[in-house]
Amino acid sequence: MTTLTALLGTSLPLIQAPMAGVQGAALAAAVCNAGGLGSLPGAMLTPEALERELSALSAGTPHPWNVNFFCHTPPVPDAAHEARWRAALAPFFAEAGLDISAVPAGAGRVPFSHAVADVIEPFRPPVVSFHFGLPAPDLLARVKSWGSVVLSSATTVDEARWLEAHGADAVIAQGLEAGGHRGTFLSPHAPPLRGSLPPEGRDPAWGGPAPDLLTSQMGTFALLPQIVSAVRVPVIAAGGIADAAGVATAMALGAAGVQVGTAYLCSAEATTSALHRAALQSEAARHTALTNVFTGRPARGIVNRAMRELGPMSLAAPAFPLATAAMAPLRAHFEALGSGDFSPLWAGQNTSGCHSLPAADITRQLAQGFAGTW
Repeated sequence: MTTLTALLGTSLPLIQAPMAGVQGAALAAAVCNAGGLGSLPGAMLTPEALERELSALSAGTPHPWNVNFFCHTPPVPDAAHEARWRAALAPFFAEAGLDISAVPAGAGRVPFSHAVADVIEPFRPPVVSFHFGLPAPDLLARVKSWGSVVLSSATTVDEARWLEAHGADAVIAQGLEAGGHRGTFLSPHAPPLRGSLPPEGRDPAWGGPAPDLLTSQMGTFALLPQIVSAVRVPVIAAGGIADAAGVATAMALGAAGVQVGTAYLCSAEATTSALHRAALQSEAARHTALTNVFTGRPARGIVNRAMRELGPMSLAAPAFPLATAAMAPLRAHFEALGSGDFSPLWAGQNTSGCHSLPAADITRQLAQGFAGTW
């Protein structure tokens, strides 16, 4: 038993990363039943869908599970900035024969709130994880009152220290290699957290990230030992870990456990689209980049046309999650033509472990990296 398995109540110190849009309860339950901690992404679900998925997950496994949410501050809509974004997208809409003026503005993701907590409270989730910091103190206290273990991602040593000081029971050290959204929240060039650092260094034109957004970010195996030395809570390594050798390396560098996402994207239980699966198993997966053109916040995905022609980091993109609305019709149009040119093909830098196998088999393969570590 490790410090992390004791904390989580799992057999393995292995967490399946929550991956919104490509999974539901089935993947999380499969990982739980194989000894790891399966995770359900809740940030994009309606209250009704969230309740259904939580019911399915709690019924699908007798073991502890995790549900994940975002903690971003919703941005104030900016008509001028939205107009700039739509002007940047206009040529693609014209090419597709779509009317950009008919696209409603709107956010695709909502932060954790008391309304969301009302939905999940009856389930008393064993673990709740957060991205982009932690919720407000009253919300965090409510989650902890259920007996839930609280995890959150740090992309710098300062973020790890902040999380420990503000109530996280364990810290996920998210290296630059990780797929999907960066968990950055204390960078002066990231959207501000309620009650955290002031937003110095933001682009004065629209409040988005300045060009040097990512200069404070490190690879997993540079970040991990620094966070381990800086905090007392267990540290979970995430980013670029796709096989048993990566697991073993993380543990050798002081990790209490690992979080793995990309290796599960092609699993039998994932809902990853055929287009996304094909890209993950192609040569294209060797080239990933951080981009804000799909949501307004940096996230790593396989480079495609939208990323090449708009960014990948575009000052035209409005703040997270407002960029999503205008991109959605382009995504739907091109996917109907069999193209992922305008789809967020989220993936980490290491797709070598991304196989079409049952999630239990993937979990067992990864678990070989823990041999002799406890």
